[in-house]
Amino acid sequence: MSVTQEQADWFAEAFGKLAGNVEQAILGKEHVIRLVVAAMLTNGHVLLEDFPGTGKTVLAKALANTLDGTHSRIQFTPDLLPSDVTGVTIYDQGKGLFEFHKGPIFASIVLADEINRASPKTQSALLEVMEEGRVTVDGVSHEVGSPFMVIATQNPIEQAGTYTLPEAQLDRFLFKTSLGYPDHDTAVTLLLDSSNRARDAGITPIIASSSVVTMAQLASEVFVDAAVLGYLNEIVTATRTDVSSTLGVSMRGALALARASKTWALSQGRTFVAPDDIRDLAVPVLAHRIMVDPEADFAGVTAEDIVNRILVEVAPPAFRAA
Repeated sequence: MSVTQEQADWFAEAFGKLAGNVEQAILGKEHVIRLVVAAMLTNGHVLLEDFPGTGKTVLAKALANTLDGTHSRIQFTPDLLPSDVTGVTIYDQGKGLFEFHKGPIFASIVLADEINRASPKTQSALLEVMEEGRVTVDGVSHEVGSPFMVIATQNPIEQAGTYTLPEAQLDRFLFKTSLGYPDHDTAVTLLLDSSNRARDAGITPIIASSSVVTMAQLASEVFVDAAVLGYLNEIVTATRTDVSSTLGVSMRGALALARASKTWALSQGRTFVAPDDIRDLAVPVLAHRIMVDPEADFAGVTAEDIVNRILVEVAPPAFRAA
């Protein structure tokens, strides 16, 4: 079933309203906000890596408040246990049976704050639920429901006492992005409103959870031409053979880019994916899945540099000679 232009127009309008609602709390960061909203409507997760005080937590809370669903916040610390995230089975003497008490992971939007401060054992507790949408405790599976999205944050500084996310877990995040510092005009606007210490608190829900599920289903039906998919695969393959990388993007990453590009195209009112959608999302979807060669890393080459170079080298279908 293909998406009609009428459906695409409706989706684009709803998408714009969602992003606009979040923008009330995060000023001057439209592109990042649209990425996060797109991740939610692609059933994906987002890793926000940035310096302290740039609004990572506010962004996550603002998105959670935009959705008429449940949301929770988990502050990751070295002493956090897996059961503190997933929940625990407790024996009820009155009933004479074991009951499962849900952890904070059972919410529509979950903010995992400073995820790299928890131990690898606790971090791994997120793997199944982020990929499968369910938690297994004492051999029993529990569905977290839909929609479900994890927004994790981490700081690129103060690495003492932290645990770097392993590649297997990074691969579970659809996007990795950052907010960065605001521009001059935005900074002045924020300073003028400095008495407002909780900008996200004023965000009210404008969409039901069921509507998010409907939008996500609609996005999955967007048409993608075989030539565009071939272009996507060439980009992914190039990350595996690039001289500056020791590990390229897996097939999971390629599938993630294909799914995200459908949502991105529909958010702009198009019923089909264009090569520009692939280019727009290549860095946030692919860069965190690449391991940079140590010598290249020492020379200052980043994963983002590798993806950007590949985008220049690999020609999109429309520009190829017949």
